[in-house]
Amino acid sequence: MSSPIQVHLLPALIEPDALRDATAVVIDVLRATSTIVHALAQGALGVIPCAGIDEAQRLAEQQLPGTALLAGERCGLPIPGFDLGNSPNEFSAQAVQGKKIFMTTTNGTRALIAAKTARRVLVAALTNLSQVVVEARQQAGPVHLVCAGTDGRITLEDALCAGGIARWLQHFGDDMDASDDATQLAINLYETHGPDYDRTFDLLRASRGGRNLIDCGLGDDISNCARQDRFDVVPELFVEDWEIRLAK
Repeated sequence: MSSPIQVHLLPALIEPDALRDATAVVIDVLRATSTIVHALAQGALGVIPCAGIDEAQRLAEQQLPGTALLAGERCGLPIPGFDLGNSPNEFSAQAVQGKKIFMTTTNGTRALIAAKTARRVLVAALTNLSQVVVEARQQAGPVHLVCAGTDGRITLEDALCAGGIARWLQHFGDDMDASDDATQLAINLYETHGPDYDRTFDLLRASRGGRNLIDCGLGDDISNCARQDRFDVVPELFVEDWEIRLAK
């Protein structure tokens, strides 16, 4: 019996209870999941997704002094008073090693919350695409690829990443069913733009999220988020602890 690969182009398109007994992969290429991947690859102990600014501040204040960082954005820009924004390069080893990061973002946090009913919740970006495929391939049952989108609208960059994961899952497993229409759309997008860095970069720049970053003066983040397989880590949201750590 084949296991379906289902792309959800927005969290709002997930049907109730669809994720139960499934592996969910949350994607927000520009930029939350790219930043989470970068942070854990640079030695952060964990990332705690927070729905709002007040929640992030309250939880961070409960930690021992010097062990917590506040990070996030609103409308793409760093939040006043926070330690870090949402640009991957801010999350250097010097800044984050040994720290827990309390993060709130406009879209990525919502997608993680939407996926919390899944059996496992993995975090994916272009920068760890292949390693996510390896991890998801080891799981039994359906794989649901949850795209964060931007302000309730479908985004090219998330669909591209979802298409890449779906394509390689299907390629390496005859038991994977990628026949769903949304999944096929995402795979076709990846096959056109994904394998080549220059095409990926151009697509991200042309996307809604990319244009927003350029308008905010954060266009340099696009090149960092467009590079596939920079890291061999897979972040996982451990729902009972509500913390993202490296997958076991």
